[in-house]
Amino acid sequence: MAKMGESRHLKRLAAPWFWPILRKEYKWVVKPSPGPHPINRSMPLLTVIRDVLGYAKTAKEAKYIIYSGKVLVDGVVRKDYRFPVGIMDVVAIPEIELYTRFIPYPTKYLWFTKIPKEEANLKIVRIEDKVTVKGGHIQLNLLDGRNIVIRVKDPKQPAEATNFATLDSLLIEVPSQQIIQHIKLDIGKIAIVIDGKNVGRIGKIVNMDVKPGLKRRRSVVTLEDMQGHRFQTILDYIMVVGDEKPLLTLVS
Repeated sequence: MAKMGESRHLKRLAAPWFWPILRKEYKWVVKPSPGPHPINRSMPLLTVIRDVLGYAKTAKEAKYIIYSGKVLVDGVVRKDYRFPVGIMDVVAIPEIELYTRFIPYPTKYLWFTKIPKEEANLKIVRIEDKVTVKGGHIQLNLLDGRNIVIRVKDPKQPAEATNFATLDSLLIEVPSQQIIQHIKLDIGKIAIVIDGKNVGRIGKIVNMDVKPGLKRRRSVVTLEDMQGHRFQTILDYIMVVGDEKPLLTLVS
C-alpha cells in the first residue's frame, strides 16, 4: 500500500531521461518504490521486464510475470513491480535461463548485459561510508543500500576494519552478503565510471589528484582504457571492479 501523500506513478515527461519509455503517447509511468536505489539512478522492475528486457508487451503482462515469483533481483524473489533496479543489480528469470546484470552504460546510463549463471549470485558493491555501531563493530554502508557489519574482536583496536576504506569495493555473494574479495581504490586498479559524461567507460586508474577531507570525492581521476585513450572524471563517479581486469562480466 502506498503511504498517504505518496504517488505510485509519475508523469512520463518527468521520468529520468534514461528510462526507455514512450514519453508522449501516454501520460503516466510507474514510479519506483522507496528502496535501495534513488529514482534518478534506477528503474522500476516493471519497466525492466517490459521495456528493457522485452519479456512483456503490456504492464499487465509484466505484472503477471513479476507476481508469479519468476523474477529474482540479487537472488531474492521480488513481487513488487515498483521495486527499483540499479547499478550492478542482477535480474534473473531462472525458468528461462536468463541472467543479466545492470551496469553503467555509455549514452544510456543504465542498461543490462547478459552474464553466465555462475555469476548470478555475485555482485560488486562500493563502500559509501563506514560507522561504528553497538559493541564497537564496524558497519559498512554500500552504494546499493546494503549494510554489512564487520565484527571486531577488540573495539579499542579494530584491526579487522581498518583495511576497509570509503570508495573501496567489495565482491560479495548475494543474497547472503558474504564478502568474497576486497578491492582497494588505488592506482593501477580497474574501474568503471558510474556517472557523468564518461559513464560506462572502463579503464585502469593511472593518476588520482586526491583532495583532503570532504572534498575527496571531487578529486580528479585519470583512467586509461583498453585502446590507450586517457580520460578524466571525479572520484565519486568511479567504482573499482578489479585488480588487472574486472572480476565480473561488465560488457556484452
